[in-house]
Amino acid sequence: MDSYRGARTAMIVGAGVAGLTAAAALAGAGWQVEIAELNPSRATSGWGLCLTGPALRALAGLGLADACLTEGYGMGVITHLDVDGEPVGQARPPRLLGARRPAMAGIARPVLHRILHAEAEQRGVVVHQGMTVTAVDQDGGLVHVQLSDGTVRQVALLVGADGIRSTTRSLLGLETSPDYHGQMVWRALVPRPQWATGIHQFAGRTDTAGLVPISVSQAYVFLTENGVEQSVLPEAELAPRLKQLLEAFPGRVAEIRPLVSGSESVVRRPVLTAFLEGAWNRGNAVVIGDAAHAPAPHMASGAALAIEDGLVLAEELGRHRSVGAGIEAFVRRRRQRCRTLVETSVTIAGLERVQRHREAYPLMDAGHRLMAEPA
Repeated sequence: MDSYRGARTAMIVGAGVAGLTAAAALAGAGWQVEIAELNPSRATSGWGLCLTGPALRALAGLGLADACLTEGYGMGVITHLDVDGEPVGQARPPRLLGARRPAMAGIARPVLHRILHAEAEQRGVVVHQGMTVTAVDQDGGLVHVQLSDGTVRQVALLVGADGIRSTTRSLLGLETSPDYHGQMVWRALVPRPQWATGIHQFAGRTDTAGLVPISVSQAYVFLTENGVEQSVLPEAELAPRLKQLLEAFPGRVAEIRPLVSGSESVVRRPVLTAFLEGAWNRGNAVVIGDAAHAPAPHMASGAALAIEDGLVLAEELGRHRSVGAGIEAFVRRRRQRCRTLVETSVTIAGLERVQRHREAYPLMDAGHRLMAEPA
């Protein structure tokens, strides 16, 4: 099999899940990799996320699944409850790591980022905090990258992994704009109730809520607020407002609600999606993760898609003689899978807005089955 034989140098923009995974995978394949991360510190926003089976499978390819399972909380079931707080069904996603391993895992975002940072740096990746790319030019097989500190790099590969509002995407002339879906998602870190050994999703008469364990001692509450304008609230108002929104839910949510007041922080974010139609690259520069395809959080598959992107990009670059050919193969391999997940997540968001939860659940299951197929 022919593979790329030129100078294996790469600059990645963004030290999030997609960027760190791509960096580790490329470095493991012999590339010299640098990351430019705009945030001057390694602090991450948000409390937690769910690593679905496909995410764990991809992390296993980097040798990191066990670390995430050890520091997170392994689970095998998603319980759906109706507007009266009564169970209406359970979903059991496939156990892609084997019958005796968890199907998925909740994990704190800072913990996942620490694991990914450590692996990337152990493989020789250099991470520049407080830095980003300000200009891009291409000449033959090289990408000339100007950084915000005034220095210039000449690399064989540029990867934009800088999120849904990617500046790298704009520098490459690849245009798309995020779509807002009339929902704001809330999250708060709380002590894990003893009964919470899997994900619980609560259908509400207006909003939806849920609980995801992320360790033996902790979980995060989420609430999707429907039919609201995109807005920013003062931080002091977040916990009281979330507690008020949870009052509409019966049953076990009543046990969760008092815990929100003691949460150290509550975050509130708009539900945004994006999918980059047409090319994902210009020459030897490509965008991945949310910069190319950002699903709504309802499918809990954004992290899985981002992690898969990093591994698949490294695989395809190793299979082709030129960087350009490897990138084109990467896009062909990823486009339809990512498009379907984004579109499915948008449909589920629409069903939740009008409280058609029983129609949304089968779509979630179908999305999990699709993601269980090889990346």
